[in-house]
Amino acid sequence: MKDKRILYVSSEVVPYLPETEISSMSFEAPRMVNKQGGQIRIFMPRFGNINERRHQLHEVIRLSGINLVINDLDMPLIIKVASIPKERIQVYFIDNEEYFKRKATLTDENGKLFSDNDERAIFFAKGVIETVKKLNWAPDIIHVNGWMASLLPLYLKEYYKTEPLFNESKIVTSIYNQSFDGTLDKDMKKKVSFDGLDEDAISLLDKPDYLNLMKIAIDNSDAIIKGSPELDAELEAHFEAADKPKLDYHSLEDFSEPYTEFYQTEVLG
Repeated sequence: MKDKRILYVSSEVVPYLPETEISSMSFEAPRMVNKQGGQIRIFMPRFGNINERRHQLHEVIRLSGINLVINDLDMPLIIKVASIPKERIQVYFIDNEEYFKRKATLTDENGKLFSDNDERAIFFAKGVIETVKKLNWAPDIIHVNGWMASLLPLYLKEYYKTEPLFNESKIVTSIYNQSFDGTLDKDMKKKVSFDGLDEDAISLLDKPDYLNLMKIAIDNSDAIIKGSPELDAELEAHFEAADKPKLDYHSLEDFSEPYTEFYQTEVLG
């Protein structure tokens, strides 16, 4: 993977959030590419329960300061950055006072999903893309992990389809069993359609639950990876039916070789 540019976009990454399938793989896969001489960038949301002082996050003024329009409202984009100790890996954090200041990730103290999680996902997707544009850093591969990042493939294929920086970029999405109960805001489709996205591309958002978010991610990706040993039967069927390169599940202990080969032969070809 020497000199290949890979953008990792994840809802969670260790050591900034607790260890899960997603957060662990979102650290180990970039570390693997980094060791192979590839160039990487990692993006994640700056959730309010991430300790900024301990992890030494600092704002990047030259990247901050643009406004993203979410549901017809201007929302300021703040970019923070930190380095993973001992790894020489930089992580970029997408931040906004309104969406990410609360001291939690996705749910309140009663385990109830935040009512604006849909807008946070839209903001995260657009924020990552706008920041990469500012960096003028054209990725060879964009690897998406977790449902909070699941709108990125859709936005790249629809909203940013004429953006030349991503002309050669291939989108890979890992599909996990780490889901949520119920649905996001019932008006999510209306908020996404405000960005002029094709009606057919977002029809699944009539019911914005975990399965449909991941189906949209699969449909708009160039290649897909099974990130959990078992998936929901409906999601598994959608995964298998997708006519695109796919990689079966590999654990943290044995993913390195299969992922490298998949990137090189199936994704980049």
